[in-house]
Amino acid sequence: MFVDELTIIAKAGDGGDGVVRWRHEKFRPMAGPSGGDGGRGGDVYVRAVKDLGHLSKYTGNNSFAAPVGAAGTNSSKTGKDGDDIYIDIPVGSKVTDTARNRSFELTTVGATERILKGGSGGLGNEYFKSSINRSPEESTKGRKGEAGEFYIEVSLMVDVGLIGLPNAGKSTLLNNITNARSRIGAYPFTTVEPHLGDLYGFVIADIPGLISGASTGKGLGHKFLRHIARTKMLLHLVSLEHEDPIKEYYTIREELSQYDASLAEKEEWIILTKKDLVEKAQIDAVMSALAKTEKRVLVISQDDSESYKKLSDALTAHLQSL
Repeated sequence: MFVDELTIIAKAGDGGDGVVRWRHEKFRPMAGPSGGDGGRGGDVYVRAVKDLGHLSKYTGNNSFAAPVGAAGTNSSKTGKDGDDIYIDIPVGSKVTDTARNRSFELTTVGATERILKGGSGGLGNEYFKSSINRSPEESTKGRKGEAGEFYIEVSLMVDVGLIGLPNAGKSTLLNNITNARSRIGAYPFTTVEPHLGDLYGFVIADIPGLISGASTGKGLGHKFLRHIARTKMLLHLVSLEHEDPIKEYYTIREELSQYDASLAEKEEWIILTKKDLVEKAQIDAVMSALAKTEKRVLVISQDDSESYKKLSDALTAHLQSL
């Protein structure tokens, strides 16, 4: 299951307490204060990983806590610091601290961001020794670590996004040119979550079927449009069996513009699908109408493996050149 939105609860470690201790020397049972300070509580970080489906691992347990700092000891020794913890999230994630009105975006693998700071350690009684107080009985508690609730939203960072109306053939294309195994069916909304495939090291995402009004939340809604924003390029699939393929094409183009004008400027190849279901004259007419877009147009069919190979080879060469 692909999870692209999740709320987690996290707590940084509390600082360890300072302690009251005394030096014991021969003939001097209480030679002076030697209580150490408490250790620092562990911080909480988020870290970007390549696994785009990593959030699904947290659906059963979305709470995280860093270790506390240890209390100070005698001989003026500071307690052990609590270890920092790292919460791995998919690259491309936006993390919002719901209480503090701040957010972070991790756009490169390995990027980290501290989201919560551990508490400082308390002070031992040696800290309070002075010329007028040589035997202090005072120490302080460690400070509490920060805590918070964080909303994580993933925007896929992939090389190619497959877009188009439902039943345009996106899942079939993904399965034919990559190692993906998406569900395929001759009905709308077969795909209800993005599916990913690998093409010689390039990641291709099958974005769930868009419909007119998607930019305002209709159908599967703009929830999935954000996954297109960071793709390097788009393959726009248009079914030739549709009553009006040209209208189908411009319907999706309008949704892209309405959601984010920059999406309409992305590099786009037009892929006409299901050529086996229509006459050649109809294909020629559609190709002619699309010529004014000045975009690259390819025609594929499920029963024509050579058409998929031609697309795969062209796409691979293009991506390698970017």
